[in-house]
Amino acid sequence: MTISLSTALQTSFADAVARTRAALTEQGFGVLTEIDMKATLKAKLGEDMEEYLILGACNPPLAHRAVNVDRQIGLLLPCNVVVRADRADDTSVIVEAMNPQILVEVTGEPALRDVADEVTRKMQAAIDSLQIAAAPA
Repeated sequence: MTISLSTALQTSFADAVARTRAALTEQGFGVLTEIDMKATLKAKLGEDMEEYLILGACNPPLAHRAVNVDRQIGLLLPCNVVVRADRADDTSVIVEAMNPQILVEVTGEPALRDVADEVTRKMQAAIDSLQIAAAPA
């Protein structure tokens, strides 16, 4: 199992962030948290890095189902989605989401499988839609 669901986009960082937010919304996710790693590391450590944004995405009905199976699952929520500049290619932006199957693997709770499968379908649909939106008309 891979740790992420991901894609690379040939676009600006701002466009990738906007499209990622829209794709998440389309799949029923809201962004609860946002961490600007570039700004945080600069402010706290004086260190420079490429654009790197962590979005904490949550689909409330699915989160509710997961918490009802295992109250500790909140330790793994919300689902992190990272939008980051590709250090190897300055024309590329990488969008990657935590693989929801990790919820089952980490907890060993088979009752989470259905929820993880549904979150995976929705998150993969969001990631896939970024490529479709990027296709030339």
